[in-house]
Amino acid sequence: MHQPQLEPMALRHMNIDPRDAAVDRDDVRLLRALAEGHTTGSAARALGYSERTARRRLAAICDRLNVRSVTAAAVWAARNGLI
Repeated sequence: MHQPQLEPMALRHMNIDPRDAAVDRDDVRLLRALAEGHTTGSAARALGYSERTARRRLAAICDRLNVRSVTAAAVWAARNGLI
């Protein structure tokens, strides 16, 4: 059975070339951990960050990608083959 893909409003304006996004390897590791179901705190601990540092990194990632949520940033990374 085919399920339609839903595209939340936050994802509509994600026309960003992955080469221009300035998402580094550590950003990708953090987004991957969140996409795998980790909380921000557990992802931070697994990567050797404080939770505060992880939250700041996530805010910076969202700013660079011009998205409103970490979920949207993770979806962008998945759609662009980064995670």
